[in-house]
Amino acid sequence: MLGSVVLRCAFGAMLAVSVAAGATAQQQGRIRGEIVKAEGSVLALKTREGDTLTVKIDDKTRVSALVKASLADIKNGSFLGIAGMPQQDGSIQAFSVHIFLPEQRGVVPERHGPWDAKPGSTMTNAVVAAMVAARDGTTLTVKYADGEKKVTVAPQTVIAAVTKGDRSELKPGAQVIIFGYDKQPDGSVLARTMYVGRDIAPAM
Repeated sequence: MLGSVVLRCAFGAMLAVSVAAGATAQQQGRIRGEIVKAEGSVLALKTREGDTLTVKIDDKTRVSALVKASLADIKNGSFLGIAGMPQQDGSIQAFSVHIFLPEQRGVVPERHGPWDAKPGSTMTNAVVAAMVAARDGTTLTVKYADGEKKVTVAPQTVIAAVTKGDRSELKPGAQVIIFGYDKQPDGSVLARTMYVGRDIAPAM
């Protein structure tokens, strides 16, 4: 019970910071890339854009992990983060789905809005209300605070599950996405909240 409370508090704190930094993250963009060097609390990150960025971590840096999952892990009632491309009929073609931990519901805001993974992409944090299998993939009906969406999950959609992470996983070869960070005077960034892929590259 104590472990569950501690884990819930840790994720709550991490996501509260992430939400509080939401406006900043929207302005400055999330940072995605691969760690190419790690020396103590300093990482060299090869960003998705091809630059090398110095990333610092400290005792307050919160790290969660993403592990491989499949469509079979998604059930009615699952709380998902869905990165996708809007379609003409109002539905979403998902290119990334991550399954939140149950305790993250109520902490992570249920929402639908713009996302910076790809031009024109969106992020939908919502709960699965229905699932229908089809020839070209599975269609999910997901509901969030003030609406619902139809989401197509195709065979090529990357599916991952959130789990507790550790800073020891921040090593060369690891793929990360940094949500909250503070820019430093020397041009580096101090990471506040981040996901590290555990044998999977964060696709969101």
